Amino acid sequence: MLRHLNALVEPSVKYFQANNQWVSVLFTARIEAKTFSTSPQKPEPQLKKNVSKAMKAYLERAKEHDEFMKQQNVEFQIGKRHLANMMGENPDTFSQEDIDNAIQYLFPSGLFEKKARPFMRPPEEVFPQRKAAEFDETGRPYHFLFYTGKPNYYKLMHDIVDHINEAYKFEDTMIRKGIKPDPNLALDMSGFQWIDKESLEAELVETIGDKDYETFSTTMDRLYKLPYSYRSKDFLFKYRKPLMSHEKTYQAPKPQYDADGRAFITTYECLRKRARGHVTIRSPGTGKVTVNNQDLTYFAEVQSREQILFPLLFTNMHTKVDVEAFVEGGGTSSQAGAIRWGVAWGLRSFLDHETIEKMRLAGLLTRDYRTKERQKPGQEKARKKFTWKKR
Repeated sequence: MLRHLNALVEPSVKYFQANNQWVSVLFTARIEAKTFSTSPQKPEPQLKKNVSKAMKAYLERAKEHDEFMKQQNVEFQIGKRHLANMMGENPDTFSQEDIDNAIQYLFPSGLFEKKARPFMRPPEEVFPQRKAAEFDETGRPYHFLFYTGKPNYYKLMHDIVDHINEAYKFEDTMIRKGIKPDPNLALDMSGFQWIDKESLEAELVETIGDKDYETFSTTMDRLYKLPYSYRSKDFLFKYRKPLMSHEKTYQAPKPQYDADGRAFITTYECLRKRARGHVTIRSPGTGKVTVNNQDLTYFAEVQSREQILFPLLFTNMHTKVDVEAFVEGGGTSSQAGAIRWGVAWGLRSFLDHETIEKMRLAGLLTRDYRTKERQKPGQEKARKKFTWKKR
């Protein structure tokens, strides 16, 4: 080893000999002394890290939570594989929708409250989210916005501003090139709104104030209204939600045809309070409406008649279709409400998506599940109490 070391040092020594000889000798002596030294070298002292008990407990809790979530993920994947094998499906392509259908099939439940029914979801959706460890062992925070008190919220605001600046920069480039934005690429947010405050807090795992949420929605509106906002489509759609779930609203059944060639559609299970019925709509028609083989005079009150005619007038179909309704149970108000929903739900098969969307926003496609509240024991009615007497 010394031979190799002298070979490495020799060129440097010769160079210094030409200029200053004593530097060469000193350098060589140091190398030899270090090489032939047989005394054991003392390890360099390491500085002890002073970690408080609170910091140790904090880091241990964060580590335990991470290990717990990993274990739950492993168990979820095992259960998903077993469930897929029971249903005869491929575990690799077994989606969450397939899991829900399998649970509903294997464990049927008649409980009205959906939260009380058995379910199987990923651990991230079952257990409340927690922030990961925000400090290292020395107490230094990981996040550069930690001292703002709401680092995730302000990081989101920084991301929004970055998207706005990128949109401005791209717009300036297009203006210099003389290119106008394509209106066909503009984002359509009709029927959607930004996620509410509670959902945003769950997404950020932080508590924010009303003013913070207002700032968030205002800034997102500003980004959305830019002419090139479609470049940030994925980011914008991440923080939006529909005003009402309308995926099933557009899936209207195709009408059938009778012997006369008229298209018709029948809507069953039209309910309102204790009233039950079914409605058949035929097209083309003249606007004739029959209820239990009678005309609209079946209802003595004008308000009940207007309830049935409202969907037809709203869609301008009151002179283009015929309505046949059969209803029983309940009172006049509940029967009219059941027929109204059946008429609105059946009209989807004869309307375009734009009109259906207007009906959805008007509340015509929403079922009214409200019923009379039951009388409680020890009370006169559902809420009314008996008159209390001292003596």
